[in-house]
Amino acid sequence: MKLADRKELFRRLQELNPHPTTELEYQTPFELLVAVALSAQATDVGVNKATRKLFPVANTPKAILDLGEVGLKRYISTIGLFNSKARHIIQTCRILLDDYDGEVPRDREALESLPGVGRKTANVILNTAFGEPTIAVDTHIFRVANRTGLAPGKTPLAVEKALLKQVPAEYRLDAHHWLILHGRYVCKARKPDCPACVIRDLCRFKDKTPA
Repeated sequence: MKLADRKELFRRLQELNPHPTTELEYQTPFELLVAVALSAQATDVGVNKATRKLFPVANTPKAILDLGEVGLKRYISTIGLFNSKARHIIQTCRILLDDYDGEVPRDREALESLPGVGRKTANVILNTAFGEPTIAVDTHIFRVANRTGLAPGKTPLAVEKALLKQVPAEYRLDAHHWLILHGRYVCKARKPDCPACVIRDLCRFKDKTPA
């Protein structure tokens, strides 16, 4: 995709949503870390329902450790894979207290060393909590990047690297949110809503759905 088209693509997405952000509900970097950890193979709606009950009771590493793994599970049992997620969150809380004074580190290597935190989660934290121009590639962003021709790649890491090169600098900070929301609500997996798509004419997807 040509630079002019890439700039136009993000200009239109920005016009629709000037100040995009995650749909996960959080107030602090730690709350975001917990919410993102819970969101793997779960919906943001489902995570928010659980954290609305959890965070008023425990929203710091110490408070969650005080709950214990069994206590934490009571709040997140409606979320898929809650057993392993509870174990990882408890382990993460212990590490944050022991090594980082209870604070979420603003460092990729440190974040990725936490139990259950991979590159995608680290990118979300760096971007959303700390304002770093990173791009976390989930299934929605992977699909949009490949379908549109914006940043084709065979793996999430390949797409991430391509996006960091292809997204114009002035749009890089918010690109993650624009692309994920576009994939979630317009460029959907089974049946993309091409007639309602504001970047339809820029997109290289061959199998556009008709009006």
